[in-house]
Amino acid sequence: MIKRESYLKQIDALMNTDFIKIIIGIRRCGKTFLLKSIIEELKNKGVNEENIIYISFESNKYKNIFTQEELDELILNLTNNISGKIYILFDEIQQVNGWEKSVNGYRVDLDCDIYITGSNSKLLSNELTTLLSGRYIKINLYPFSYKEVLKYKQEYYNIELNYENKRKIFHEYLLFGGMPGILGIPNNDTKINALQDIYDSIIVHDILSRYTINDVDLFKRFSHYLMNSTGQTFSKTSITNYLKNENRKTTRNTISNFTIYLQESLFCKKVRRQDILGKKILKTEEKYYLADQGFHHALVDDNTKWIPRVLENIVYNELIRRGYSVKIGKIKNKEIDFVCQKYDKKIYVQVSYYLSTEKTGEREFSPLLDVPDKYDAYVISMDEFDMSYNGIKHKNIIEFLLDDEI
Repeated sequence: MIKRESYLKQIDALMNTDFIKIIIGIRRCGKTFLLKSIIEELKNKGVNEENIIYISFESNKYKNIFTQEELDELILNLTNNISGKIYILFDEIQQVNGWEKSVNGYRVDLDCDIYITGSNSKLLSNELTTLLSGRYIKINLYPFSYKEVLKYKQEYYNIELNYENKRKIFHEYLLFGGMPGILGIPNNDTKINALQDIYDSIIVHDILSRYTINDVDLFKRFSHYLMNSTGQTFSKTSITNYLKNENRKTTRNTISNFTIYLQESLFCKKVRRQDILGKKILKTEEKYYLADQGFHHALVDDNTKWIPRVLENIVYNELIRRGYSVKIGKIKNKEIDFVCQKYDKKIYVQVSYYLSTEKTGEREFSPLLDVPDKYDAYVISMDEFDMSYNGIKHKNIIEFLLDDEI
């Protein structure tokens, strides 16, 4: 596995501060490896190994720690005879009830630096935010970006990153995504099996073990529908009608709960629509994007049959990976794929397969030309010739994924 330098850079700036570092990411996206990379960084900085406590709640050694009291007893025993600053790293802490109060107590009572990982957005519960208001930093960890996949291929397989190999690796990325555990698998069928296994572990460990779902088959049918609707407008009415046609009755409330469960497991993200001219958030026709496009290929259908929506999913994930808050833009009767904001920077992004016809070019550039402000606007496609037009910048998808300045 490669070192994930951008994340380590964030964490290095926070080392030895009073902030609790909370690393959140979908199951098997590399959180454990990141914690172990942090341990290596600490050792390189001269921290003694006995001052570093790493606890994985998926390990047999700690699998029976379920309560706050059991956790406190464990930490008391492990830290009792240590002198100097203690570095405590908790991997997948969400299985411990009441861990929030314990961690806050360690922050107060011990001379320590705390790192936590979890696979569920509910890790940041109301109780935690109340107890630790202003005292924690959340770090979102994502599956590998295309750029990280290139680095992996170069370091582990000594592949020259020439034009043809970048294209070939992008095609693999489009199909199978960037979940770290599949990158070293040479066989495509085995990659698909691995992605299906990751999906099953998310369903079992992060959803079925947390929530009461009486009809598991209905939930799986729903998740399949959501995956198949990636990048498409989504409504509770449409999915309810679809399931009725499948002779499966459900309610809007059940569908609402199902979408929340999948979002909390970090399997997908909901993107709201924004009226660009009216500056208001619209309540209907949101879209959902998968945490990794490989799930669509492994669980729904061959991604090469759905390239436009898969490209959109890739671009969305890259934008949030770069720290943008993303919404879908509505301007008059037209749509802009992504309205992206971070700090004082704002960009508009359209995603297309190819700008091969005048009609396609008109469809993609026209909404951006209607935007009244002067922020940067981009059209991203598979085309390799620069088709920038009237101040709107055109980028090839690979060029965009490798350009950190956007």
